[in-house]
Amino acid sequence: MSPRPSEEVAIRQARHGDGAGMWQVVHDCGVLDLNSAYLYMLQADHFADTCAVATRGERIVGLATGHCPPTRPGAVFLWQVGILPEVQGMGLGRQLVAAFLRLPGAEGAVRLETTVTPSNTPSRALFHRIASDLGTECQVTPFFAEADFPQAGHEAEELFRIEPLDAEAIKHL
Repeated sequence: MSPRPSEEVAIRQARHGDGAGMWQVVHDCGVLDLNSAYLYMLQADHFADTCAVATRGERIVGLATGHCPPTRPGAVFLWQVGILPEVQGMGLGRQLVAAFLRLPGAEGAVRLETTVTPSNTPSRALFHRIASDLGTECQVTPFFAEADFPQAGHEAEELFRIEPLDAEAIKHL
């Protein structure tokens, strides 16, 4: 069911005060690793230039969070993309990634990096589609093995690299 016009979803850069809503999205979507509320509060404040939120009215209904890894110049790392079930199926994943790539913190990046578990078919398809839409490649390599995680049952995480990024192509994503 798509939202009524009065319930349109808008995407914007995160800002101070969004952290609790970002935490709630990750909690309620139920498929992402949930971190402390404090972490999301810091992301919304300290890393706002690499965090986008989708809102419906005043409520946050989706997010794309990341950072620029200091040890990998030219990379922007997309850490979590989360969307509440009530707004899934509207293309928000792709829109959030596109908005993330247009944020000030991603400016000048030549490579998008993210990690995805082998069983996360929707995210795997999303990032391959993003690469295709950008007219570039998506390379997938091992990153963290299951044995690397301290808790049992966490799947391995594979590193997805989409490069080269082209600023003009990102504008049309």
